[in-house]
Amino acid sequence: MTILKLEDVDVRMGAQQVLRGITLDVGEKAVVTVIGSNGVGKTTLMRTISGIYRCTAGSITFLDQPITNLKSHRIVRQGLVQAPEGRMIFGPMTVRENLVLGAISRPAAEVSRQLEHVLSLFPLLGDRLRQKAGSLSGGEQQMLCIGRALMAKPRLLLLDEPSLGLAPLMVQSIFDLIGEIRSQGTAILLVEQNARAALRISDYAYVMEGGRIVLEGPADELSADDRVQSAYLGGKAH
Repeated sequence: MTILKLEDVDVRMGAQQVLRGITLDVGEKAVVTVIGSNGVGKTTLMRTISGIYRCTAGSITFLDQPITNLKSHRIVRQGLVQAPEGRMIFGPMTVRENLVLGAISRPAAEVSRQLEHVLSLFPLLGDRLRQKAGSLSGGEQQMLCIGRALMAKPRLLLLDEPSLGLAPLMVQSIFDLIGEIRSQGTAILLVEQNARAALRISDYAYVMEGGRIVLEGPADELSADDRVQSAYLGGKAH
C-alpha cells in the first residue's frame, strides 16, 4: 500500500526553480531513501512534503488524502512528521519538555504512554529528562530530535540528514534506531548523504540531481549500479 505519493511536484523560490517534476512513492512500513549531492533540492523536497514550502505545480497525497500546500500542523495531525536537518531542538528547554512538545497534536491521555514508548527506544534520553537540551552532545541531540518527532505517533517519519556531523559510532547507532523504528510499523522517508548506510537499510531509493529524480529503483539494485557506485559510493560496481 502506498501511503505517500508525489506527482510532478515543482517548487520555485522566486525566479529559481528548485524542484522539477518530482514523482515519488513511499509504501506502508517501508524505508525509502533519497540520495544526492549538496544543493540538489533534497531538503527542499522534505520541507515541501511537510508543508513548510509550497508546491507551484503537482500534487502530494498522504493516506489517500490530498495534502498539497496544507499547513504543517494539519499535516502532522494526519500522521506525517519531520525530524529536520540541523535537529532544531529547543536548547533552553529540558529534554522532557522538548519531547512533550512533539506530542502537542496528540490527545493528552496519550502523552505519557507515547513518552514511555519513545524512552524505550532512546533509554539514554530517559537518564537526561531534566537536563537542558542544549547541553546534550550532537548524537544525543539527534536522538532527541527523532524522539520528539516520534512523540506525534507518525505513520510516516521524514528524516533529513540524521547522521550529519556525528561520529562513526553514533552514526551506526542512529541507523540501527531507524531499523528499529521501521520494525515497529512506521514508514520512513530518509534524506541522507551517507549513501552507503542509507541504501543498506532501505527498500527503495531515488537519486536527485539538479532538482530532479534522475534514477530510482530497489535500494540493493542501485547500490550495484555503476553510476551510483561512482558518484556516491566511492568506486565502481563489480
